[in-house]
Amino acid sequence: MITPKETLLLIIDVQGRLAQVVFQPEALERNIKKLLRASTILDVPVLLTEQYPKGLGRTVDSLRELLPGALPVEKNSFSCCGTPEFMRQLRSFNRNEILVAGMETHVCVYQTAVELIEFGYNVHLVTDAVSSRTEENKLLGIRCIEKAGASLTSTEMALFELLRVAEGERFKAISNIVKE
Repeated sequence: MITPKETLLLIIDVQGRLAQVVFQPEALERNIKKLLRASTILDVPVLLTEQYPKGLGRTVDSLRELLPGALPVEKNSFSCCGTPEFMRQLRSFNRNEILVAGMETHVCVYQTAVELIEFGYNVHLVTDAVSSRTEENKLLGIRCIEKAGASLTSTEMALFELLRVAEGERFKAISNIVKE
């Protein structure tokens, strides 16, 4: 089970025009926003990446607004792990449970998840917070990531797992986020 003290949220490459042409873009954005807002409440650090931003554009504004001052790790490799700066930042958090969201599920998310598993991290793929340009590629990516050893979760499942108890201000805040 994931806990706030051992978990990091990784948002992979939700950028530019591509973010609008993936399968169910509104759901992807809505669920990632929920994860980001809840991460602030639960003190879960966030690591953000951008694939070749000169060509693909920056992280979509609605997500960047929830991460004031965040500097995305720019990368050219499909796997985030192929970028030394990403690995440096990831290790600096000293978290072994990695909640993974972003795009594209069958390329950057898949390759990152597999390499994180190979490096000994526990990967939790947030299946309703990942997407690809086609539903088929999204589903294929999810199956391959699970086969590689990741756990599957959803936005709501992950948030309540991080929360653990149905009481207090954090519970009220997370409940309101989930209901949106």
